[in-house]
Amino acid sequence: MNIEHFYFYSLSNLFCFIFEQSRPLLAVDIIEQLHRQFALLSGGRGNDGAPIITFPEYSGFNELPEEDFINVVTYLTSIPSLDAASIGFIIIIDRRRDKWSSVKASLARIAGAFPGNLQLVLVLRPSRFFQRTIADIGIRLHRDDFKMKVPIVMLNSLSDLHRYVDKGQLTCELGGSLQYCHSQWIHHRTAIENFAVTVKTTAQMLQKFGTDLAETELPNDVQCTKELLTDHTDKHDKLKDELKLAMKQGHTLLSCIKDQANKAETHKLNPDEMENQTTVERLLAQLDETENAFEQFWSKHHLKLEQCLQLRHFEQDFREVKMSLDSLMEALLELSDIGDCVARVTQLLKELKSLEDSSLEKAQLHALHGDQLIQSNHYAVDSIRPKCVELRRICDDFSNEAKKKYDILSKSLEIHTGIDKSGVYLLASQAVDKCQSQEGAEAALQDIERYMETAKEQQLNQLRDLYNQHEIILSDLIKVKTFTKLEEVHEMFEKRHISLKRLSAKQTRPVQPVAPRPESSPKRPSPKTPRPPGSTFSSLVTLCRHIMNELIETERLYVEELQSIMEGYAAALDNSELNHLIPLALENKKDILFGNLAEIYDFHNKTFLKELENCVEKPELVGTCFLKRKEELQIYEKYCQNKPRSEALWRQCGDSMFFQECQKQLDHKLSLDAYLLKPVQRITKYQLMLKEMLKCSKNSEGTAELEEALATVLDIIKSVNDSMHQIAITGFEGNLNDLGKLLMQGSFNVWTDHKKGHNKVKDLARFKPMQRHLFLYNKMILFCKKREETSDGHEKSPSYSFKHSLKMSAVGITENVKGDVKKFEIWYNGREEVYIIQASSMDVKNMWVSEIRKVLTTQLEACRGASLLMRSIFPSGHRDKGTGLKEYLPDKITLSQFSGQDVHK
Repeated sequence: MNIEHFYFYSLSNLFCFIFEQSRPLLAVDIIEQLHRQFALLSGGRGNDGAPIITFPEYSGFNELPEEDFINVVTYLTSIPSLDAASIGFIIIIDRRRDKWSSVKASLARIAGAFPGNLQLVLVLRPSRFFQRTIADIGIRLHRDDFKMKVPIVMLNSLSDLHRYVDKGQLTCELGGSLQYCHSQWIHHRTAIENFAVTVKTTAQMLQKFGTDLAETELPNDVQCTKELLTDHTDKHDKLKDELKLAMKQGHTLLSCIKDQANKAETHKLNPDEMENQTTVERLLAQLDETENAFEQFWSKHHLKLEQCLQLRHFEQDFREVKMSLDSLMEALLELSDIGDCVARVTQLLKELKSLEDSSLEKAQLHALHGDQLIQSNHYAVDSIRPKCVELRRICDDFSNEAKKKYDILSKSLEIHTGIDKSGVYLLASQAVDKCQSQEGAEAALQDIERYMETAKEQQLNQLRDLYNQHEIILSDLIKVKTFTKLEEVHEMFEKRHISLKRLSAKQTRPVQPVAPRPESSPKRPSPKTPRPPGSTFSSLVTLCRHIMNELIETERLYVEELQSIMEGYAAALDNSELNHLIPLALENKKDILFGNLAEIYDFHNKTFLKELENCVEKPELVGTCFLKRKEELQIYEKYCQNKPRSEALWRQCGDSMFFQECQKQLDHKLSLDAYLLKPVQRITKYQLMLKEMLKCSKNSEGTAELEEALATVLDIIKSVNDSMHQIAITGFEGNLNDLGKLLMQGSFNVWTDHKKGHNKVKDLARFKPMQRHLFLYNKMILFCKKREETSDGHEKSPSYSFKHSLKMSAVGITENVKGDVKKFEIWYNGREEVYIIQASSMDVKNMWVSEIRKVLTTQLEACRGASLLMRSIFPSGHRDKGTGLKEYLPDKITLSQFSGQDVHK
């Protein structure tokens, strides 16, 4: 029993006890009448334990108002325990100093209005001779008038009374030894009843506070959570003070009752006083039990509020850190240039270094803080864990991207540095004035020739090797620039070589001082300069063809693998020569092991592969190919639905000699179970290839068909996934096929709020959500409980235990729930049942709300269409109630189901 239920259980016990002990009248209500002492409950008992009520001599008894008499007698008879009262009361009427008329009036009043069960009536008749005589005659004459079915005994003296009742059970006025003080009795009764009211009031306050706590919506921000925590803590502390006061009052009262027994060693508490003590002790015990239960409930609620505050701090910090990381990642992605010279690359490396600030460290620390919250059994683990994963993913993405950019820039720097060192410095270092003389020109010429002999074969080749090594990281523009610059340098050396040759030749005229300098590179690229890569469009076309070829090649391989399974394993099961190797567990279960694999093989071998091959020259038609075979591709759903049964059968007999022999003959490196996964992997591979095709087919022919084909394959994968979950539903007595198409399935937090049932159980149950897996069909929503099951020590497979269902014809939806944007409401039968659903994200919520609205809209349109049909068949005033058309109409649908607002609020 959890804390909430235990708390409610304790409160219920307390209320049952209070109601059991509560009286129609309290002593304080009739305090005046009790002080008159015309009737007493002294605490005495008869020999069999019957309570004794005494009517002492009271001069104005006959003049008592009937209401006063009834109130006092009713109150007195309600005090003894039920066991004692069931024995029957003994009435002692003391009229020794009175007249027969008083005796007669007393008997008549008691006979007419005594509310309890009577056992015996003892009358101390008048002591005067004349009145005694009249009493004797009167009792004989009027006995039947009193309408009492119990003995009425007329007593002459106290000694006669002592023959019926022990002296120890009678007060001193009746010759007994029972100690009785009427004023003290009234004081104890009022004190006990006041304490009972205090206990009841305190318990109600606790119960109300507990209900308020259970109904509290947890805030979504730090400040409101702090305020709620402070407010609830203050209220709890005040209630604790009230509890302490109530406990103090009860212990004080109990001490007073016990002190009464301790006044004298011979004094013993009479039965009524013992019951008073027991009542107070029970009230104290119940109050203590309620306090303990409430404290347990409060402890859990307080912990949840503290964890909520932790969560809100975590979420707030997460938003700040993520915003910082997103900005950082955005800045990193904008750093797309890899530089066109050493200075530019050096500057880019500095900018990259500056991006690595403290945000990454903060993110890692925040994720670590989230791990600590998870390890401390935080209630919102499902909310915290994804955020920790996301932070680490962003950090890893940033680090990987930064490392990638650093590597690119480093290689770019290496290339540009190599280019700069490829002889340009040699050209620049040759002194112009020395080249004017024949000797200087010859020396410079020798340097150039030596360099060209070595550099052309070494340095330039090394630079080309460097380029080839890092080609994958260089953009097309940089590739062209690199090769162009290499050729420019080479051409500069050729031109310098020619100039120096001319200068070194013997001439008759003086050499004019002309400083040799590298010539500018020609505007047109030299024949040795590689052409820039083709346009982006031609590159995309090439890539598209490459993907198409890969799709066809993998399709051929897939068909070959399916063929090997059918011929090497499935057909072998029918081979009589291998019968002795086939395990018994596999007998007559070929269809379970292979499912509809033969159907999949026939489709791909005879149809789909050929159609894909027809697209090899026109990749833009591949989308149409998938759309054309949309229905045939549904065969994968049946295969995947059978997969769990197939895997279970494989676990039983997969290690048999039969499969080992088949694998050996096929020369397969992997066992059959790996090949049986191929269809599941293939249908997933299609969507990946279609996505790649879309990337290189933007705004070109066939793009729309490709997008539709991708949507179709994704829908098939979703249907397959949903069907895998559907077959794991257990406990549903109906036929799932009768519910229409399975539209959505997923796990949610669910709170319930029903009009029927015990309100307190409802209120306290709402504090903690249920974990439910929902299945949405055209005709019904199923609520199931997800269970993880193991089989033979293998990986856990989920099953879904059916809990309850809602017909869509009686369902309404409220899109927005106050306090959480991820919540929505599903209500049933005019809000007789309300289910608050919390999705894992806004996207999931929006998808479900949209799908449910589609179902309800379809129902409404069907209802309207049916109504129009009925009007056309049965005009107003001529409808045949016996036509049976009603069974074809959906149940009543209200417009509030489609309004997005809850009309009942």
